[in-house]
Amino acid sequence: MAKRELGRGGPHVNPIGLGCMGLAAFYGPPTTQADVNALIHKAIDLGVDHFDTAELYMTNEEQLGEAFAGKRDKVFIATKFGPVVDWATGRRLGVDGSETNMRRAIEQSLTRLRTDHVDLYYLHRPDKSRPIEETIGAMAKLVQEGKVRAIGLSEASSENIRRGAKVHPIAAIQTEYSIFTRDVEQNVLPAITEVGASLVAYSPLGRGMLTGAFSVEAASAQDFRRVMSPRFAGDAFEANRALVREIEAVAVEKNAKAAQIALAWVLARAPNVHVIPGTTKLANLQTNLGAAGVTLTDADIARLGALAERVKGERYDEAGMKALDTD
Repeated sequence: MAKRELGRGGPHVNPIGLGCMGLAAFYGPPTTQADVNALIHKAIDLGVDHFDTAELYMTNEEQLGEAFAGKRDKVFIATKFGPVVDWATGRRLGVDGSETNMRRAIEQSLTRLRTDHVDLYYLHRPDKSRPIEETIGAMAKLVQEGKVRAIGLSEASSENIRRGAKVHPIAAIQTEYSIFTRDVEQNVLPAITEVGASLVAYSPLGRGMLTGAFSVEAASAQDFRRVMSPRFAGDAFEANRALVREIEAVAVEKNAKAAQIALAWVLARAPNVHVIPGTTKLANLQTNLGAAGVTLTDADIARLGALAERVKGERYDEAGMKALDTD
């Protein structure tokens, strides 16, 4: 698959990147550094250049800092700030989009990532206590100082996208987008296109559900899907797994895997869409990259797109949904 521009006038990167959260947080014990190095180095060899992390992802920035050593010129690094956590207790303290918190966060991220700049810096969640113009204005200073190359927003509303873009160009909007999660299409995706940004789709595989291989029973007790994602609970999970079988049926017709069909569907939505599926396993990485060779017909796209209306359960629990701002 040809590289795609990330943000109007921005660099061209592989539209299939790597979401790195699961290497350190929320899905189980952290991956060993040796295994992180092996996965990242192989990903680079296979043409992956867009790597996504965040301050919130515990030790992930440090993992990547070591893995990228000697390879900085080959990678496009995206990271995020905003959510504040009491790491001693794990309690989340809200979102702080202030310049003071931003400057603390960027300096720590640069240290952990062992670099003098990040290629894309996101506000991870909206700070509902202050206008978006204030935060984007502060982030713009980092661009002027050379510490950040481009600015992004994660889970932003169409209003905040448009307002933020009036302060400084917005290169990317990161949000959940998949066959099962299409709510951004009505308002957010048009705003993204309007301001010349790219959509970076996280969880394009529905946190593993759309691969057909995920088992709640086999998941670690630390896996957030067991406690914070209603789609993976009880009858909802069983109903959603039945929908996945329809994705698998298309995969059989295409001589592909369900994960490849799911990624190909997202990438076919618009030329400004990128995906950052996460994995800790080389075999899954290779499967995901194979989506570049899958072609879906209009009928395939419509057939798969109809599944979203039948999905059971929200993507986050009540607290997680309240933290979003995607109208």
